[in-house]
Formats: sequence, structure tokens, C-alpha cells
Amino acid sequence: MSPAQGAFCHEIRVTWGDCDPAKIAYTARLPWFALDAINAWWEHHLGGHGWYQLELDDNIGTPFVHMSMDFRAPVTPRHRLICETWPSKLGTSSIEFSMKGWQDGVLCFEGRFVCVFTIADQFKSQPAPRHIREVVEPLVRAPVAAQ
Repeated sequence: MSPAQGAFCHEIRVTWGDCDPAKIAYTARLPWFALDAINAWWEHHLGGHGWYQLELDDNIGTPFVHMSMDFRAPVTPRHRLICETWPSKLGTSSIEFSMKGWQDGVLCFEGRFVCVFTIADQFKSQPAPRHIREVVEPLVRAPVAAQ
């Protein structure tokens, strides 16, 4: 198996420093890899604006309210980690990303990550900004199936 045709994929170089004595990636590194891939998704689709620019330049916060991951196979430094990332739901004031992490054609993890939109300097909820909704809506596809 491998990522869906035409899917947004972010490549991560897993290194020795990411690993534990069992010679696999520390469990805590996997959410970090996932968040890096989501930030790359934002940058790719918003013309270079990732979380930093959204927060500081656009006054749009996106704090997480949910994260879940199911681990399928170990992640190691032997191959690049390919994080297939997509928006799976867009609510009035929230967005859910789904992700599948692959190494050498093997599914290593699946995850769901939900953020809410805020007015960053007030930490107050707001609807998804129109320009973001216009980018995201055509890209929404089915979420990772719950196990």
C-alpha cells in the first residue's frame, strides 16, 4: 500500500536522535512528526503561511482540541516517513485533519487531529475565516476510519 494518488505528502527524515533504545522512533516523536506535516499542509495550501504566520501575521489561532493516533508498525531511520495529510472535516469553527504515516510502503500510523479557529490575540473562538474555508472545502475527504 501507499499514499492515495495525488495526495499531499510531507516527507520526514527520521534520525538516530529520534529513536529510543529499542531502535524505533520514540512514541512522543510521532505526534511531532504529524504536527510538522499539518504545518507543511498549511504552508503548501496558504501560499507559505503556516501556523507561525497564521498566528502572528493573520491573528488566526488554531489550538488543538483533539489528537488521536493508532500505531500500526514501528517507525525507524531506515526509510523516509511519508505523512499523507488531508482535511477530513471542516465545521463552523473547527477543522479536522487526518493522516497516514508510511515508510517503504508500510502503514506505520493513522491519526486524527482537530483544531478550532480563534482570534489569536484574544483566544476567542471564531468561525473559519472565509479565505481558509475557500481553500479547505474542495480538499475535504473522508476521515481516517476509527478502529
